[in-house]
Amino acid sequence: MDLPKTPSFRLDGRRALVTGASRGIGLGAAVALAEAGAEVTFAARGADQLDAAVAAARVAGLKAQALALDVTDHDAVEAAFDATGPYHVVVNAAGMARHAPALKTTAEDYDAVMGLNLRAAYFLSQRAAEGMRGLGGGSIIHISSQMGHVGGIDRAVYAASKHGVEGMAKSMAIEWGPLGIRVNTICPTFIRTPLTEATFADPERVAWITSKIKLGRTGEVEDVMGAVVYLASDASSLVTGSALLIDGGWTAG
Repeated sequence: MDLPKTPSFRLDGRRALVTGASRGIGLGAAVALAEAGAEVTFAARGADQLDAAVAAARVAGLKAQALALDVTDHDAVEAAFDATGPYHVVVNAAGMARHAPALKTTAEDYDAVMGLNLRAAYFLSQRAAEGMRGLGGGSIIHISSQMGHVGGIDRAVYAASKHGVEGMAKSMAIEWGPLGIRVNTICPTFIRTPLTEATFADPERVAWITSKIKLGRTGEVEDVMGAVVYLASDASSLVTGSALLIDGGWTAG
């Protein structure tokens, strides 16, 4: 009997770009891909943190390089891909939140969140796909959120941006599937990162969060890293247009 063979989770010989890679989930994603054998470009706006992250990765024996990039600057993204692309894997982890009651949302906050979380994600995907087409395919992964599937207190704008990412990813997956390009999202619950420090500093909010998570704990960056490798690798070769929920059961009901 010939036994089935588990597809490889290795990424040797592949090039990856991770945005928002200087800290939090983005840093975890970049490290995870590099540990799986990929040559990873860490991209972020803050040069100091970015350089420190890349230096630490290189000390650990990983293939890493830094790219200072503001993904909301469309021309800069175009120039970056022209200079460094194409990539087999692109992980969009750049994101922001400006939480407030819906009645108090300002136009400035709305535009800032939508500009980074949705508009920048859209055109980053477009440019990534153009390069992947020449490679015969690739994997685009967006770090979305459980809030792309439910609503939340003081999170109308953030949830709207992530619901948009979910619809965008499904539509792009349909269009680009024939090109061998897979587009998926990872949807974490509340993960302890610099982005969520204010939330975790509020005891009432923490109590509400933990009451929603069926596994009884909030997340760590490490909880997301395996999912990134899975969606980047051949192990997920038939997965596209999907949302991988890492939410401890929050959206189960």
